[in-house]
This record gives sequence, structure tokens and C-alpha cells, in this order.
Amino acid sequence: MTGPAPVDRTAPHQVPAGRPVARERFWALPQARHWLLVGVLLCAAVIALGLAVQLIPGEARTELGVDQDLSQHHAAALTAVAMAINFVFGPVAGLALVGVAALYIWLVRRDLIKAVGFGLVACSGWVASEAFKLIIARQRPNPALLFDPLAPETGSNSFPSGHVSFAVALAFALYFLARGTRWSKLIAVAGIAMALIVAWSRVYVGVHYPTDVAASFLAASAAVVLVAGLWNRFAPPIVDRLPAAVFLHSRQR
Repeated sequence: MTGPAPVDRTAPHQVPAGRPVARERFWALPQARHWLLVGVLLCAAVIALGLAVQLIPGEARTELGVDQDLSQHHAAALTAVAMAINFVFGPVAGLALVGVAALYIWLVRRDLIKAVGFGLVACSGWVASEAFKLIIARQRPNPALLFDPLAPETGSNSFPSGHVSFAVALAFALYFLARGTRWSKLIAVAGIAMALIVAWSRVYVGVHYPTDVAASFLAASAAVVLVAGLWNRFAPPIVDRLPAAVFLHSRQR
């Protein structure tokens, strides 16, 4: 009889079956070098701006003047665009939009991990905006003071704008999908334009102050930076534990 074969402790670690396939399929997101610090600083900037606009005397009146001026110069074509944006980038339609895109990536492009990552990044803007709304609790512009309120809203959820935060996060998510392809620059430019147009529309409609939409860019960027860092740190071990069968149809495509 022979004893057990000696263990070669210099040999590379053997990964359980299924893990190499999973690792090949992992979709890493672009990550800031000091992502946690950057994310925290961006969050701090949003809170500082929110507290400043709440505490500076006359700030709300000054910004309300911008909303009032736009309210007196509504044009039919611009109003149609603004109201369409009001619906498309709202929570219901926006969530449906992200869901359809994620399902397409999963079922048509055959990439479950990329679909999940896309969905998390795209929705992170909304989540961040809701958190900051609770902290700052700024009142929306009073629709009674507007010449032509297009979508009257009231409440202490003005800062920052959820629509703009969603648009910014969606722009990041789309760029991450296109990264490394010939479409990356076009998608980046289109994403920036989309976010700026949505920002304009929220002031044009009269439901946000200019600083609300400006803060949304910071809030969504903070969310994306933190989500990317957390995804790259914690998602790979989870992916490694998934059965290889989940990824084989993607590999064979």
C-alpha cells in the first residue's frame, strides 16, 4: 500500500469548479483610486450646499426669481419637451426604463452580471436623492407664486432633484456599458447633454430651484462612485459562488 500523495504547497490554489467561468464573466466598473474618500467628500459637498441654501437669508427668494422668470416665458414646444421629461424620468417610467434595459442586457446580450451592475448604477441616483431629501428637507418653490405652474408640487423634497439625479446616474451607467467601444465618446456626450436638459426642465417646470438641480450632479456622482467601489469590492466573491451554469450560455454566445 502506498500512503497519500504528498501535497505540493507551491502549486497554485485550485478554484472550485464553476468559479473560473464566473470570474471571466465579472464586469468591473471604473473606480476612483480613493473611491470611499471621494464618495464621502461628494456627499459632504451636497449636504453643505443644502444647509447653505437653507440658512442664507434671501437665497430662496433669489432663486425663486429664476423660476418665476421662466414661468412667464413658456413656449409650447419647450413645454412639451419639459413635460415629456417630467414623465420619462419620473420614478415609475424611469424604473421601467431601467428594468427593460437590464432585461435586454440579460436575456438578449446574455450577460446577467452586466445587467445587475447596470441596474444598480442607474438606480443609485434616485436612492441618493431620496436620502439627501430627508436630510435637507427643503420646501419646493410655491406654485402659487409662479405665473404658469406646469406641474404643481409641494413638500419638503426639493433638494436635490430626483429626476436629475436619475438622469446623471443613467448617463454613467450607459457610458460604462459603452466603455471601450467606438460609441463611448458619443454616449458620454449624449449622457451629459441628457442630464443638462433634464436639469433645465426641472427649473422650467417650476418644481425645483437652480441649486437643487446643481446639487443633483454631485449627489448622483457620489452615488456612482460609492456603488462602483462597493461593486468591485464585494461583487466578485458573490459571483464566484454562483453556479457555472448561470454563465455558460453567456460564454458560448
